[in-house]
Amino acid sequence: VAQRVRPASAWREPTRAYLRGDRSVTGATLPWSKTHDRIRLRPGEVTVWAGYNGAGKSLMLGQVVLGFMAVGERALIASFEMLPHVTLARMTRQATMGDRPTDLAIDGFHAWTDGKLWLYDHQGQVAAAQVLAVCRFAAAELGAQHVVIDSLMKAVRGEDDYNGQKDFVDALCGIARTTGMHVHLVHHMRKGESESKLPGKHDLKGSGSISDQVDNVAIVWRNKAKQSAVQDGENIDPEKPDALLIIDKQRNGEYEGRVALWFDPASQQFL
Repeated sequence: VAQRVRPASAWREPTRAYLRGDRSVTGATLPWSKTHDRIRLRPGEVTVWAGYNGAGKSLMLGQVVLGFMAVGERALIASFEMLPHVTLARMTRQATMGDRPTDLAIDGFHAWTDGKLWLYDHQGQVAAAQVLAVCRFAAAELGAQHVVIDSLMKAVRGEDDYNGQKDFVDALCGIARTTGMHVHLVHHMRKGESESKLPGKHDLKGSGSISDQVDNVAIVWRNKAKQSAVQDGENIDPEKPDALLIIDKQRNGEYEGRVALWFDPASQQFL
């Protein structure tokens, strides 16, 4: 205990750096330059990526992971809802910026992922203890800076198991802090009256302790009304975004707000 009790002045320089604005330039960036001075994903944090079904949470996270890899960071994706080759097919389209990548492009992409990206091959329900073991393995054996868990509902059975959710998220936070790895946890929103309503962190399914414990809450919202209008051949306002990334909590950053994004169906990229 005594080793962890230190005088306040021991943190003078970190405090100075924080007050001088250095806090805005630490941590991994998202793929969109307009977010770089506002949103960072720092080592040792847990981010919940939430949204309604079909909002594009996993799709957006795939693009985000590509951005991490582009600057040399390592990641492991544990998707319990999607087969690995489907995840990689979508990421290949995002990386090659087209709907029909050539064989050469496919080979080149997969060669590029070596030493940067791993996938945990299991679909369906999984024990929470197993997920935590995968996270520890990713940090200790792979040197991963990021691990994606898709999704919470596959690791904790039952939407009303509030204690199980709380304990699982608490354990993830502990692993993130001790390893310095950033944990990305995919979660779902409660069904509201309409998906046109912008959700917030209090709309996450299950225990309120989920958003309380994590460092960041990022919500993906798709403009379904615009999407339907396009499909019906109606005139649309191109200035209206196809999606919003809503930052509803950022514990170690000051920005909370909405980031407008446009979706390119061919490349599966949010732009």
